[in-house]
Amino acid sequence: MSAKRRTVWISGASSGIGLAVAHACHRRGDRLILSARRSEVLDALRDELAAKDALIVPFDLAATEGLTKQVNQTWNEVGGVDVVIHSGGISQRSLIIDTDESVDRTMMEVNYFGTLAFTRALLPHMIAAGGGHFAVVTSVMGLFSAPLRSGYAGAKHAMHGWFEALRAEHHDDGIRITMVSPGFVRTDISRNALTADGSAQGTMDEATDNGISPERCAQAILRGMDRNRALVTPGKKEVLGYWLSRFAPGLLRRIARRAKVT
Repeated sequence: MSAKRRTVWISGASSGIGLAVAHACHRRGDRLILSARRSEVLDALRDELAAKDALIVPFDLAATEGLTKQVNQTWNEVGGVDVVIHSGGISQRSLIIDTDESVDRTMMEVNYFGTLAFTRALLPHMIAAGGGHFAVVTSVMGLFSAPLRSGYAGAKHAMHGWFEALRAEHHDDGIRITMVSPGFVRTDISRNALTADGSAQGTMDEATDNGISPERCAQAILRGMDRNRALVTPGKKEVLGYWLSRFAPGLLRRIARRAKVT
């Protein structure tokens, strides 16, 4: 993948994992398309990277009505997209019994439906061009679950189901999928996480603060894509939960019940 200059479209590029991926791809010499909600933050990122040919395409994953038109215009402007890295999203910190239904709907709209709409808009172009690669940043919560993250885990599980179907349906069209399920990554995800009433938590989880750096996660993503890995799980010991979910699910459930989580 690094043998030629690629065009890489990154959602959620303004912060966290997406920001680290933007820096890593720029260092590789890739041409960037940067997306997030706030255009001014993306403009500042382009200036920071000194990437004059980076294209800014702001959109909100929770409001994708005009997204197909944006994708069509962008594709025609840049002449094609080789790689898409889905890193936009939002998390949750609340008990099921306390959580307003609107929080669950937000988890699905942003993490699931928004990402699907973006993918659907790009897919016909990629197939016509002979293929492309999607890296989908979900979470270990897309592989198993834990307290206080019910709606978030549900949306992330749904993403895995949908993209695995996409992988099977369009493998022969040259569409490649790398699912990225990180453990704790030191970003603002817990500060921005929605609580039971839909307000942001506003504080850093201890586990998140002790997680791997976004830069380390970004390198794992790009390395996994280079190797055409189906699944990448950057993180520390928490990613062992994936293997427990497969080979010792009863033990994992006991651990989850006793886990100290925020």
